[in-house]
Amino acid sequence: MASQRKPVLVLAGLPGRAADGVEQAARLLGAEPGTVVVRHDLSELREGVVRRTVRLDGRETVTVLELAHGCVSCTLRADLLPYLCQLAERDSVRRIVLALDPAFEAEAVCQAVNDVVVTGVLGRVDGPAARSVRIDTVLTCVDARDWLADATGDETLAERGHVTAEDERTVAQLAVGQAEFADALLVFDSGADLLDRERTTAVLARLSPRAPISWVADPATLDVDDLTWLLRRVPDGARRGAAFDPHAPLLAGAPPLEPDCGVALLEFATDRPFHPDRLHSAIDVLLEGVVSARGRAWLATQPDEVVWLESAGGGLRVGGAGKWLAVMTSRELDEVDPERRVLASLRWHEHFGDRHTSLVILVADADADEIRNALHWALVDEDELRQVRFAPERVALWVDPFGDQHEEPCDTTRSTPAGDGKTRNNER
Repeated sequence: MASQRKPVLVLAGLPGRAADGVEQAARLLGAEPGTVVVRHDLSELREGVVRRTVRLDGRETVTVLELAHGCVSCTLRADLLPYLCQLAERDSVRRIVLALDPAFEAEAVCQAVNDVVVTGVLGRVDGPAARSVRIDTVLTCVDARDWLADATGDETLAERGHVTAEDERTVAQLAVGQAEFADALLVFDSGADLLDRERTTAVLARLSPRAPISWVADPATLDVDDLTWLLRRVPDGARRGAAFDPHAPLLAGAPPLEPDCGVALLEFATDRPFHPDRLHSAIDVLLEGVVSARGRAWLATQPDEVVWLESAGGGLRVGGAGKWLAVMTSRELDEVDPERRVLASLRWHEHFGDRHTSLVILVADADADEIRNALHWALVDEDELRQVRFAPERVALWVDPFGDQHEEPCDTTRSTPAGDGKTRNNER
């Protein structure tokens, strides 16, 4: 069945020259017979209007869609996913190229293809689009002139006029997410100075270590040979749209561990929980001069839940990633990936089980020692650790800004060892 599913190549890039690269790559790929190129233009999304452009064998059609509740998710569910299923049924279609509007996130699109149930397609049994298509490659275009600045900033997409005001995503979250999720990277370096090029190279090598990179001057000089060379070098172990497992090793792909041009990976691992209020203060250190941070955290006030922390530039998300193995029922344990259980057994604590914190931080213009010291400061001390073990009812009364009662914007007037307050985007 897998061989009968139509392959989908996803193209992504930030607004500007990267988006121009997406369009040029789509045009070149679309010249191959049997390749259909699909693009949804979301520039009029505020008015509830989306334009779907389809190119196949030299013919182009534009369909104007009116969505009553115009948003990116509506576009995915109401049109893109059903349309993929329809295209997959056509014998004339051999490959589908999705040239994503910059407001789309490749990871969200792939997750929707794999997980969202598509209903109402004539002659098709309801189910995910992944029954009809498969993600073959995700290719991300990058503009070396300003990508790193975007990846470490805190400006929102709405502030740049790319999405509605209700959309709180930052440019950094999009830039980092697109690059990290890529199976291959196409980088345009015309106009970028040598330092920008070297630092961007160092960041991408650590952010997406498995992805081959093709350097091209600008979109106008991109040719089909560049794309063929790049796509042939996508490794067998590429993600190809697969969801990220928050319990998997955080340094997959063997990224370089030595610093380069001030860019470095910092690992922070401990079997001691965080005091949530101190972590809330210290966490600002991850929002300045840091490209990304992600990982699992143990909060003393949330002993059952694996807390997932993820930042990009000046944006931060904190959410849940399921239970610790130590509090699972036997039935729940039977459903856990065996690799996770083996890794947990290597660090199992007689009182706290598999609870731990493991973070990986990609530093660009920050002091690694300052980050490490701030995070250590946020851990519970010996007296607090005894309370965690013997008096959990007292620990439950501690202030927890990461709990359900937490509201945005955060109070940035509190003192902190990690500098002044930054914008946070906490999602529960």
